[in-house]
Amino acid sequence: MNKNIKICHLSSVHPRFDVRIFYKECLLLNAKFGNVTLIVADGKGNETINSVNIFDVGKQSGRLKRIIFSPKNVYNKALEINADIYHFHDPELIPVGLKLIRKGKKVIYDVHEDLPKQLLTKPYLNLFLRKIIAFVFEKYEKRSARKLSAIVTATDFIKTRFDKFNSNVFAVKNYPKIEIDNQTNWSDRQNIASYIGLLSRERGIYEIVKASAQLNCKLHIAGEFINQEFKTEITNLPEWQNVVFHGYVGRDKIAELLSISKIGLVTLYATENYKDALPVKMFEYMFAGIPVISSDIELWNSIINTEKCGISVNPKNVDEIAKAINSIIADDSNASLMGQNGRKSIIEKYNWNIESEKLVNIYTEILK
Repeated sequence: MNKNIKICHLSSVHPRFDVRIFYKECLLLNAKFGNVTLIVADGKGNETINSVNIFDVGKQSGRLKRIIFSPKNVYNKALEINADIYHFHDPELIPVGLKLIRKGKKVIYDVHEDLPKQLLTKPYLNLFLRKIIAFVFEKYEKRSARKLSAIVTATDFIKTRFDKFNSNVFAVKNYPKIEIDNQTNWSDRQNIASYIGLLSRERGIYEIVKASAQLNCKLHIAGEFINQEFKTEITNLPEWQNVVFHGYVGRDKIAELLSISKIGLVTLYATENYKDALPVKMFEYMFAGIPVISSDIELWNSIINTEKCGISVNPKNVDEIAKAINSIIADDSNASLMGQNGRKSIIEKYNWNIESEKLVNIYTEILK
């Protein structure tokens, strides 16, 4: 491999240690090609981690200031880096990507989510405005896609949106990395159902907290509330006293919590932007060897049913969620088997080790 190649990843939204961006893509590309830089806007300063140079252009206060100022700051730092390939991760950086193309650079757009669909669910926009913004952005995104060196998508569904506009579109799914054996003997696990991730209404937090009053086990929640208003609402529920709350935790703590749990929860609402998504936490639960209780979304159902690794429920039905959790806790033999099935499927097909080869091949082709 040519170790003189300079690669630069860009994000104005994600934290520097975003699992997909840093732990999966940047570390992989640094090992394969060397000289990888990550530009972020999280306000935590510059540092070098595992030979990846991280540059911080400063955090803006508020969404509007971020959208206005952060892309410009990211672009200026990107020019200073003078990389051979730029790989950006946020829709608001599309103008930055197009400017870099005009400078003669190779540019990759990493599409984590279907933003036009996601915009339709934003509570801070009225319904009419959501539809207008979603329509305009989708047109702009597709027009811009024609000019990019490659597009990387997190799901096959998102890939199909871009296939007609760019011949170099590749689905690189956000499956777990298989690095160490994190399996725990079932007999050493505790009667714990865990949820890990962002805490918002659309992610089913209200319902799982309400269900906690009916459970024959402890409910553990680890994550950060989307805003103070929702945090106040949830923590004031009488059922909150049944929750063991860990707040935001790092990767090591997540692994520790899953190693003692018997169930992983991913009961997100069936909104437009989740229907075709592949939630990372579902696959992390499976790799940890625990049964999954997921929303009865068709795509997720197909995985749960095919792999026989959990139960699907209506995410808005508190009683149904509680019943599913209690049924798994009551049958250790079946629960252990579900956990083994899920883990086996991760090791054999739903893992980053397989997906990473696709990303390396994309870069290899671009460098040719």
